[in-house]
Amino acid sequence: MVAAIRKADWYAQFPEDYRWSYNVMLVLAVIPAGGAEVGEVDRVCRRLAGHVGDDERWFAEWRAMGDQVRALAEEAETLGDRRAALAHYRRATSYYFAAERFRFPKDEAALDAYRAMVDCFRRAAELDDRYRVEYVDVPYEDTALPGFFVSAARSPGERAPAVLFMSGFDGNKEHNWFLGVEDLLARGVSVLSLDSPGVGEAVRFRGISLRHDYEVAGSAAVDWLQGRDDVDPDRIGVLALSLGGYYSSRSASMDPRFKACAAWGAIWDYHRVWRERIESAFAKQLPVPGAHLMWSTGTASAQEALKVLEGFRLADVVPRMRGAFLLVHGEDDQQVPVSDAHLLFEACGSPDKTLRIFTAEEGGAQHCQMDNLSIAVPEINRWLADRLGATPR
Repeated sequence: MVAAIRKADWYAQFPEDYRWSYNVMLVLAVIPAGGAEVGEVDRVCRRLAGHVGDDERWFAEWRAMGDQVRALAEEAETLGDRRAALAHYRRATSYYFAAERFRFPKDEAALDAYRAMVDCFRRAAELDDRYRVEYVDVPYEDTALPGFFVSAARSPGERAPAVLFMSGFDGNKEHNWFLGVEDLLARGVSVLSLDSPGVGEAVRFRGISLRHDYEVAGSAAVDWLQGRDDVDPDRIGVLALSLGGYYSSRSASMDPRFKACAAWGAIWDYHRVWRERIESAFAKQLPVPGAHLMWSTGTASAQEALKVLEGFRLADVVPRMRGAFLLVHGEDDQQVPVSDAHLLFEACGSPDKTLRIFTAEEGGAQHCQMDNLSIAVPEINRWLADRLGATPR
């Protein structure tokens, strides 16, 4: 049984299946950032019509489009056309990302698609002469978290403000690029995009599982940023979306070195959210299959995973926050109710806090505003740049 969309005040390719529709919207949402092409997305969706809910078919079709577009990139490189190759690699990144999301277990086919995604993103970064993308390992306990860093400093010796950008339950550092990294850089804010515990390469290739005390990762990132000579150690913020609303809120509450925190989607009691999902046999509005929970937490059953999630509550944490706080949520978020946003906002102890609820009328009412990124991204990034005292490039 799959969960249908409760109502469709937004584009829904497969209205009988929320998860499929939401993930098509994820791909379409990044078109303005060069992450997809509507004609290519349409061709995939046409091939998926009549197969809704067949995740094997989903994987095969999106992977095939990734392969097709990567081949275009490689041909363009052979011809010496860097601009075309860059654009093709960027789109292939999104298509491999879409393909791998529903693949469970994470077998070799899934990991191959993920490696192709990482490789396409790296090739695009190497071809993009507008930015210097540094691939980094942030020391974390006895291992390291993979990420990339892009500096907004305009000259040697300049120290720019920086933002730690984390994704959520099922995103990754590469997808973050399409969600406003270039806009932050243009506003004078450096970006560390990180695969944090339970996310991206950290869980797939390093075995680093999801944990409730996320400030361990957040503080490790601050340590790393403060060690750079192009980052102002007193102007560091954190931004994270979806479950990242928990990551960012907890990290900023527990580590006062974060001057600003943007929670792009509210999380209040994640244990309750997943208890309800499990009780419904995962027949609720979910962004990925229910198996993702056990995989990301490194557990063998849903009940074991729920024990891991017992600490994913913010009621006793966010009253400690003192840095500036922005909370952004969609009025009709079908994954996390808007009521959780109001609970989180009221509990937050920051003396400078802002709540922004996007409505269906203006667009952006869905989860993390994927139905209208074009108005959400500038608003979030403008707030961050202001609170961190950034100077536009």
